[in-house]
Amino acid sequence: MFFVDTLEFEGLGNRSYLAGGPGAAVAVDPPRDIDQVMAAAARRGVRIAFVAETHVHNDYVTGGLELARVTGARYLVPAGARVSFPRTPVADGDTVTVDEGLVLRAIATPGHTPHHTSYALTEDGRAVAAFTGGSLLIGTVGRPDLVEPRLTERLARAQHASAHRLADELDDEVPVLPTHGFGSFCSSSQAEGEATTIGEERRTNDALTLDADTFVARLLAGLDDVPAYYAHMGPANAAGPAPVDLTPPRRADAEEIASRLAAGEWVVDLRSRTAFAEGHVAGSFNFEGEGKLATYLAWLLPWGKPVTLLAETPGQIAAAQRELARVGIDRPAAAATGDPAAWVREGEEPASFPRARFADLAAVRGRGEPVVVLDVRRDAERAGGYLDGSVHIPIHELHGRIGEVPDGTVWVHCAGGMRAAIAASLLDAAGRDVVAVDDGFDAATAAGLVLTRPAGTD
Repeated sequence: MFFVDTLEFEGLGNRSYLAGGPGAAVAVDPPRDIDQVMAAAARRGVRIAFVAETHVHNDYVTGGLELARVTGARYLVPAGARVSFPRTPVADGDTVTVDEGLVLRAIATPGHTPHHTSYALTEDGRAVAAFTGGSLLIGTVGRPDLVEPRLTERLARAQHASAHRLADELDDEVPVLPTHGFGSFCSSSQAEGEATTIGEERRTNDALTLDADTFVARLLAGLDDVPAYYAHMGPANAAGPAPVDLTPPRRADAEEIASRLAAGEWVVDLRSRTAFAEGHVAGSFNFEGEGKLATYLAWLLPWGKPVTLLAETPGQIAAAQRELARVGIDRPAAAATGDPAAWVREGEEPASFPRARFADLAAVRGRGEPVVVLDVRRDAERAGGYLDGSVHIPIHELHGRIGEVPDGTVWVHCAGGMRAAIAASLLDAAGRDVVAVDDGFDAATAAGLVLTRPAGTD
């Protein structure tokens, strides 16, 4: 009897899988912190006989090479992937026996990358699961524009063909188990739902319901911004990532925190946006540990810049350290726990700024008070409508464009509050008067604020 265990990594919007039988298993697209996979195997009482990559990942650092080394597993990597380490190259149609009666078959599914490979798990000759990586996702496909701009349209067409190949070769009841699509920017759009099958995708996925030309046009038109750190993930994975070091970082006192800020390093406060607004170290930035920490910190951080982490507890530091290691931010320069009173030097006071709702913004505007409204959503979000008179700088561009924000008190908003909090901390650190709008964007119209839609949209 086979099993499939799903390992979810919400911060990055990805999943990894452990699948096998009574004695042995295969790990598919494992995370950098391989202890997660090894613990899952221990709970099942199985050995990891194979580690399989669907592609060279662009959004996280793989743990595949290290997991194979530690467990003695064979490391299956698509033959077309250019990598600098020993592995077992797999080509279309190759098979390996995971356990008695349980076979893993490689299916070439180019599109997300030129070498992308899916894997069908068969039990006694019948397909029981399809690990589709960045190919066929839940209601969508992996984006085709992460490799080389000149290849984007060709890869988009390959995605359409690969989706049809999977649908043609696998029965309707076969579960589709993708790596991307749960918040990852590797997905061309976000998944709707938590589970799917080949049959469900056949009925609902654009790649399987639209002709190739229409699908490609729609796919290319919907592509969103690419996180800047993606440029570093592919090369790191192709070179062979080093083992991760999750030992606690050195402890920083108030003097060291101040000196690191003075040196231009990043001091990142992991507490909630509410707590940060009420009191924080002046010059520090707020990236909530419970939010999409790795995605947004890695996106905004100048690559290689030292990072000091601040949190209420050592456990929060450890969780953030694990999350950041998955995207190649391996060792925090230092860390401190407690509260802002312990992080500022004697005689200094924590900084703060107000939070508000869209109703408060409407009231301020209604009184005729001059305010700057800054929208930090992405271009694709703003295309759906924006506050009349607002300034637009996407959050991932703000650190380098703060000088473009007009003078005055800045009321900053996003779609839900998390990115507005990051932006408010960046502005506050730059010495601007700021109000963080902690509210859902739908509340703007309810508050009586006027929305504008870009020219040429419905």
